[in-house]
Amino acid sequence: MKKIHVVSVSGGKDSTATLLLALERVGRKNMRAIFCDTGNEHQAVYEYLFYLEQALDIQIDRLKADFSEQIANKRMFIARDKRTRRDKKTGRKVRWTNKAKRRALAVLHPTGNPFLDLCIWKGRFPSRKGQFCTEELKRNMAVAYQIDLVDAGYRVISWQGVRRDESENRRNAKLAERIGPRMHAFRPLVEWTALDVFNYCAQRSIQPNPLYLQGCSRVGCMPCINVSKDELRTISQRWPNEVERIAEWERLVRLASKPGAASFFYDTDAERARKGGSVWARVEWSRTTRGGSQYDLLADLDEPTACSSAYGLCE
Repeated sequence: MKKIHVVSVSGGKDSTATLLLALERVGRKNMRAIFCDTGNEHQAVYEYLFYLEQALDIQIDRLKADFSEQIANKRMFIARDKRTRRDKKTGRKVRWTNKAKRRALAVLHPTGNPFLDLCIWKGRFPSRKGQFCTEELKRNMAVAYQIDLVDAGYRVISWQGVRRDESENRRNAKLAERIGPRMHAFRPLVEWTALDVFNYCAQRSIQPNPLYLQGCSRVGCMPCINVSKDELRTISQRWPNEVERIAEWERLVRLASKPGAASFFYDTDAERARKGGSVWARVEWSRTTRGGSQYDLLADLDEPTACSSAYGLCE
């Protein structure tokens, strides 16, 4: 049976090192590299992928989710919703008012951006407890790609850049395991540290993603719904246009939701969520000291263009 090695590339340090390892061990002809485009990426990520393709003489297949059908079905559901319908469990009326219908139908159209279209369809943003973005935009796309290879007669080895010291959830990550019929996961970095990763790439003359030199400790969605306080402050200082983009997304998703409320970051203030101001409120909070009651004046002295790395890459 033919074997194919699939490497998931995000533009981050771990997936880059995994890609280099795969090239050395199995070669270009036996490998496929894939990138799951969430649509919530910094432009530097796309440029870095192009850099890797040129430096390594490879092709990275771009995968992008499409929610056009789901959005069309939701439009039909809203248009046909009857004001007398009741929830089967609670008996309460479940309806879209005519005003809410007009509001939602005006914006329920595919934009071509996977993250935004997913949220417009759902009528809300992902949360820590409902982090459907990872499943819908990354996992499902990668799995579908690999299942197609299995159906074509291949045995698939999925290379994943996972390290045990990344988080508590990954401390028991296995080096290799079976994940499905003719599909196995291989995680060659499980025992590596972040320093090991950067050193390995540097020894092969591969530059790190420039975002690591600009204050980011991770590369992926910008911002992620789980972004840290310090990183959100960095994003607002260096790339304020990214915050403005999220604010616009809040407005669109708010219009598409039945209650007319949506927050990129979970917000306990219902009125603020209804007005779509959560991202600006969270940015203001990121500029405060611990406790959130006083502004961190020293942090504002940092030069937005200065080299800054959590991994000591500027030294």
